[in-house]
Formats: sequence, C-alpha cells, structure tokens
Amino acid sequence: MEVEKGKTAKYLREKLGGIPEQAKENLKEFNAIKKKMLDALKEEDLTVKQMSEKIGMPTHEVVYYLMSLVKYGLVKTGEIDDMDEYYTYKLNK
Repeated sequence: MEVEKGKTAKYLREKLGGIPEQAKENLKEFNAIKKKMLDALKEEDLTVKQMSEKIGMPTHEVVYYLMSLVKYGLVKTGEIDDMDEYYTYKLNK
C-alpha cells in the first residue's frame, strides 16, 4: 500500500471544503508564541518563570508551549539552578 503525501490536507479540502478558519487562527497564534519564545532563548537560557516574565505570559501557558517546543526538538533542557529547583531551557542547536 502506497502512502500518499499530504493526504490529510487533501481530505480536508475535499470533504470539508478547506481547512477550518479556527485551525488557521490557532496555527498563527502558536507560530507567534513560538517566535517570542525562541527569540527570548536566543539571548540566554531561561527558566519557566523567567520566560513568563520576559514574554508576559502566564506560567501555565509557558509550560504548555515550551513542552511543545521540546517535543518537536526546537528547545531542550539545560542546567538545573543553584538551589536544585528549576531547570533552564535553551535552544537545541
């Protein structure tokens, strides 16, 4: 059985008449947040709290998006702080 590339997008176009607007808006929001986080990590390694303060986002949202970036290999865990409480996160180069 041959796998057809782009089958999901093709299915959505044919069956649903295109990709839903909400999905497009969610992707735009994710990409904007991803850019903010990656730009912040270009300057220095940050903990979740530091990232939250730097980009002005609640810590629970920072954790959600940060774990997505870790999952996709854009960010990785760095060192643990002096008090052995918090990990820093850094760009995965």
